[in-house]
Amino acid sequence: MAHLLGAEHIHLEFPTKVVFDDVTIGINEGQRIGIVGRNGDGKSTFLRIISGDLQPDSGKVTVRSGTTIGMLTQRDSLDNHLTLGRAIVGDRAEYEWAGDPRIRDIIAGLVSDLDWDATIGSLSGGQRRRVALAQLLIQDWDILILDEPTNHLDVEGVAWLAAHVNGRWSANAGALVVVTHDRWFLDAVSTDTWEVHDGMIEPFEGGYAAYVLQRVERDRMAAAAEQKRQNLMRKELAWLRRGAPARTSKPKFRIDAANELIANEPPPRDAVALTQMATSRLGKEVVNLVDAGFAVDDREILRDVTWHIAPGERTGILGVNGAGKSTLLRLITGEIAPTSGRVKQGKTVKFATLSQQLHELDEVADDRVREVVSRKSRHTTAAGKELTPSQLLEKLGFAAATLQTPVKDLSGGQKRRLQLLLILLDEPNVLIMDEPTNDLDTDMLAAMEDLLDTWPGTLLVVSHDRYLLERVTDQQYGIFNGEFRHLPGGVDEYLAIRKQIETGGSGGANLNHPTAAASNAGAGASPETAGSASAPKLDGATRRALEKEAQAIERKLGKLRDALASADANLAAADQQDFEALSKLSAERQTIADGIDELEEQWLEIGEQLEQ
Repeated sequence: MAHLLGAEHIHLEFPTKVVFDDVTIGINEGQRIGIVGRNGDGKSTFLRIISGDLQPDSGKVTVRSGTTIGMLTQRDSLDNHLTLGRAIVGDRAEYEWAGDPRIRDIIAGLVSDLDWDATIGSLSGGQRRRVALAQLLIQDWDILILDEPTNHLDVEGVAWLAAHVNGRWSANAGALVVVTHDRWFLDAVSTDTWEVHDGMIEPFEGGYAAYVLQRVERDRMAAAAEQKRQNLMRKELAWLRRGAPARTSKPKFRIDAANELIANEPPPRDAVALTQMATSRLGKEVVNLVDAGFAVDDREILRDVTWHIAPGERTGILGVNGAGKSTLLRLITGEIAPTSGRVKQGKTVKFATLSQQLHELDEVADDRVREVVSRKSRHTTAAGKELTPSQLLEKLGFAAATLQTPVKDLSGGQKRRLQLLLILLDEPNVLIMDEPTNDLDTDMLAAMEDLLDTWPGTLLVVSHDRYLLERVTDQQYGIFNGEFRHLPGGVDEYLAIRKQIETGGSGGANLNHPTAAASNAGAGASPETAGSASAPKLDGATRRALEKEAQAIERKLGKLRDALASADANLAAADQQDFEALSKLSAERQTIADGIDELEEQWLEIGEQLEQ
């Protein structure tokens, strides 16, 4: 592979810290490099150095002649007076950019929901970020440098960006360098992972899963002080290897070595024990939604939502922005009342919400962390043990020196971790997490997930972080045009349904947008489209019958999952010495599980027919 860029003997230090000390590393054609490391260790600084935006104290960066470099920074430099279209395509004539399928795809993937003629000054911070990314991607670059490109992208946007990056160059052309906390994205696009730590950059071969394995091997050879972090990464590796087939079918590391490392590693969560503890704290009833709906004026946001939330349930909720996720959570907590149907809460339910904002810390902004935590004299339960506030602080990565720091001087990630700590010390039994990954690096995300693995309560998560959803929840639901739907196939199924909705023209597309108009104008001339149009379609009556059957199956699945949760609770509460009773309960549980498997197969078969 041809060499594109090299950093030689880079040294950079700030008044209180050496950021890089004699770093030498190179970027070749065909490399897709994901950069990880703790917040504050220099990831973004390194990107600025290799892009030429920041000069090191010593050392140099060399770039092959003619190599072009494009960079997405975290700074907003867009002109407020430009229109969205002008900011993205500049002065190009419409026929010029609209005739380029790559530019149309970028605009459709990132800004199709925005008004093409809106001024940049009228957009939100997240919308401006997407415009800046689109502006960068429509140009040709030999090296593309992206600093947190997945911020403000939903699950679909992240999946689109991964597909775009993977198809942007041929296998041995171009180079990508990306800093992101989205571990699914890292695994989807990276051929190499570089870890920034302790003034150095350590390269690993492969994506995030490969990096986890190699870091475990490195930690095994480290001193005893590294033992705690080693155990945490071993646990994460075990989950990666036991995870979805899409992840484990393409390991870029030695599978035998991975299997040996996790041979004695238990699953991330003891589901039976957690269900038993959750049931003892919550009872058998948490929240029941029966045909619940919510409408504002003539706009129906949610309709006919039936969901029996069980003790110890861990559920991820997916949906595009504005689909009704926040409305659903507010119905569950009782903040708003349904306009149709009913919502019933259990008598012992105690909610807590980890929101996107940090308002909970405003009133203690001038207090030191030690003072804030000392007011919480309670213990919290995790892994069957009671943990003190100081032990929780340690699990969440707070060093002893941080205890004397005023809350207002903490970094964004530290504030987020303190916010979670204070919530857990209030001992809720239903925890709602709304985009909890903001401001956290990959190490701290792993630490938070480790803590949640042992938290005995009901967990509801709304997040665009696919890795987190698959890691801490056991099932996912999606909201599509006001309907709440179980997703046996997880995030992949959600993306497939969203794609079907988009291509079917029943939601999400902005028909007034120039890209959509151009696509619709060209659709009639496409032989592929013509071919698909001539394929046999289901008649209306058959489609309606299949849809009713699918809905009936979903209702049955909901009841069977409730029964399965009760069976797990009965097993956990049973006398462990009464083998006859245990055998009977286990047989009943297996019958319910078999019924769920059978119904899910029927549901998937109907889904395939409906796609025709």
